[in-house]
Amino acid sequence: MSRLKGLKADSSQFTLEGEPFHILGGSIHYFRVPRAYWEDRLLKMKACGLNTLTTYVPWNLHEPERGAFNFQDQLDLKAYVSLAAQMGLWVILRPGPYICAEWDLGGLPSWLLQDKDMQLRTTYPGFVDAVNLYFDKLFSVIKPLMVKGGPIIALQVENEYGSFAKDEKYMPFIKNCLQSRGVNELLLTSDNWEGLRYGGMDGVLKTINLQRLSFGAIQHLADMQPQKPLMVMEYWSGWFDVWGEHHHVFHAEDMLAVVSEILERGVSINLYMFHGGTSFGFMNGAMDFGTYKPQVTSYDYDAPLSEAGDCTTKYQLLRNLFSQYHSEPLPEVPSPQEKRAYSTVFIQHHLSLWDSLHFADKRPVNMENLPVNNNSGQSYGYTLYETTITSGGALNSRNSIRDRALVFVDRQCVGSLDYKTQELALPDGKGERTLSLLVENCGRVNYGKALDEQCKGIVGDIVLNQTPLRGFTIFCLDMKPSFMKRLTNSGQWKTDFKSPTVPGFLQARLSVDGPPKDTFIRLPGWGKGVAFVNGQNLGRYWFIGPQHFLYLPGPWLRSGENQIIVFEEQRSDDKILFTENPDHGKTIDVYKLPFCTLL
Repeated sequence: MSRLKGLKADSSQFTLEGEPFHILGGSIHYFRVPRAYWEDRLLKMKACGLNTLTTYVPWNLHEPERGAFNFQDQLDLKAYVSLAAQMGLWVILRPGPYICAEWDLGGLPSWLLQDKDMQLRTTYPGFVDAVNLYFDKLFSVIKPLMVKGGPIIALQVENEYGSFAKDEKYMPFIKNCLQSRGVNELLLTSDNWEGLRYGGMDGVLKTINLQRLSFGAIQHLADMQPQKPLMVMEYWSGWFDVWGEHHHVFHAEDMLAVVSEILERGVSINLYMFHGGTSFGFMNGAMDFGTYKPQVTSYDYDAPLSEAGDCTTKYQLLRNLFSQYHSEPLPEVPSPQEKRAYSTVFIQHHLSLWDSLHFADKRPVNMENLPVNNNSGQSYGYTLYETTITSGGALNSRNSIRDRALVFVDRQCVGSLDYKTQELALPDGKGERTLSLLVENCGRVNYGKALDEQCKGIVGDIVLNQTPLRGFTIFCLDMKPSFMKRLTNSGQWKTDFKSPTVPGFLQARLSVDGPPKDTFIRLPGWGKGVAFVNGQNLGRYWFIGPQHFLYLPGPWLRSGENQIIVFEEQRSDDKILFTENPDHGKTIDVYKLPFCTLL
């Protein structure tokens, strides 16, 4: 895909190599799709008639500990972009550093929060220094994919900063970060209707994010940038879900009507998402506009390609539409991935949480400041806080629990604390007893003004009868691969089920005959927790829904024996089920909701 002139925005129409170019784009995040399926998803994108791939780049995965970078395997961005080039797709890269994306802390690493004065997304020196070091590494990886031979035709400067806009020097700083590292490609910003009010930058094209064409949004963008090409950088093909509410759907016919009109006007488009995938592990984000709402594991998004990569009705309708913008017939659509409902497996071994504790520190500090992970702190998962009490009475969290805690007295569960429930009566008892709080980071907020306040764990005083508790022993339960490996090999697993199994780890074996196929895990009768298969963290499940499954990609299974470990907080069953079809729960039509309720 060699070129000399690149993508230009010098008139009312984009040009690529001097020829008019209509961007027909779609978002697929490489970090939400198993690497073994990158090719399948990109082939389906090409077969739908799209010509451009867009992806965010998550800083918190690429630099999980300060100064320790990872661009290998599942995070091999260079390989992903190169694969797009092989498919004949152009690429618009959205390197952040903030990406939103319904991703923990909007893609920013949690170790930034170790600085109590940190001001994220500003020119605060601690943030600037960290961004510079990260971008040095990132651009050493992607630079060969831009100049003359690469598929990257444009880069986005930050993400929806107009809705945040705390520091007028910040966006020029990020722009300079890109250009000083040799970026000569077209630069874009992307904002929703509200965010467009933020002043732009010379030489940077504004684009808009939307789902419906009310308020004359596109004309508003045209008026702001006369004689410039118009682009909807995020056309929301569906919406994301939060725990305890309904699954959002956006009916295919409603979506098609808007996309058709956008294309008829000659406006370029990027479908966000074309394929959503999965927020595997603990990486989901959260919303907080007065009420904290963590997002679910599935990032299906009701997108044209489903979470498991299947072509939906939306896909077929869009393919028919996009085919009208091509002179040649579109490529054949790849065959769907086979699914399989494996036989039910039964729990064989269990290991109590109390038998798995492996890390202790004597200070009641929040996750991010625990002296673990090369002093980059704990980013995700659970943290257990234990101290001694000599009486019962009123335990009050003073809203210092982030985000949810199960409370135990002498390892018997007595209740839970969260944002809504901040006080609990502890039973009376004689002598010294152990008070334990198992605190879960349910996901850091990824959008809005509260980014600096996303420390997790216990973030202030917890009081018993008005007296602050002290002398905590703290256990880091981040459930990283190294932890799970030690757990598996611990030799402490029990086979009798007389002793309590929750909170704790429960193990089963799945035997697979022949080549492994995609499947969905179902856990009816279970409460809340996380599932691991062959060491891969599939993400969280929670009986409150709407999501009632976990996607298990075939490439993460192997022929023969497979290990499943479930960490369950409150109630377990003796079996794990598999199905070919996901259950998204009750649905609600996005198009019938007032837009403000979505945000």
